[in-house]
Amino acid sequence: MAQGFTPDEMMTIAAARALGNEDICFVGIGAPSAACNVARLTHAPDITLIYESGTIGTAPDVLPLSIGDGELCDTATTTVSVPEMFRYWLQGGRISIGFLGAAQLDKFGNINTTVIGDYHDPKTRLPGGGGAPEIASSCGEIFITMKQSLRGMVDKIDFFTSFGHGTGGNARAEQGITTKGPTLLITDLAVWRPDPETKEFTVMSLHPGVTREQVQETCGWTVRFTEDLTETPSPTDLELQTLRDLKARTKAAHEGAAA
Repeated sequence: MAQGFTPDEMMTIAAARALGNEDICFVGIGAPSAACNVARLTHAPDITLIYESGTIGTAPDVLPLSIGDGELCDTATTTVSVPEMFRYWLQGGRISIGFLGAAQLDKFGNINTTVIGDYHDPKTRLPGGGGAPEIASSCGEIFITMKQSLRGMVDKIDFFTSFGHGTGGNARAEQGITTKGPTLLITDLAVWRPDPETKEFTVMSLHPGVTREQVQETCGWTVRFTEDLTETPSPTDLELQTLRDLKARTKAAHEGAAA
């Protein structure tokens, strides 16, 4: 196993491992994009990556700056209009996994990317939902990646941008939503999955060197740990080198564009 990896690298690689060849994945920019492309470049070469701008089957050589990055269109099997992407592909139930990030997240996987504080007088105005609300409700299941912090993982989010499991239990079904919702949360410290009954995120494995206390100290609700708690396997040399090469290519390409 590789040595000397960072928490961010562990998070990205753990997320990549959750993806398979048969997945059709709606990819978010940032950590989700890195995870999906590491999966494509290692154990899941046939995965289908879809970005919100309408690119289908894209295989970027570098990570995109945004959903409108030309790199995505250049390497896609095809590009469709945004209305077709959402109506036919997403709302038509053709996408198995949506990969999202969050500014605020609660224990039931509800996501806020709209405002911090009161909606009408916010402390901070965030970028907004974009397509995330539709992704959260229409993809077969949702994977979430984020760094742990008391500011990000909160007992109660300030605004419901993307619906997770609501108040828990059968809240999704009660809203008429038939998809699974958040089934996996991967942070820089641990791997979480929702309890089958309550839907509260529960820690399934701790990343190497991480303690229960560290997880609790960076989480705004009382953390539940599974009885069968394990350690997340360390990155392999191949996984780590693939991620680092991808990041290096991206850095060189974007610096070149800026120059």
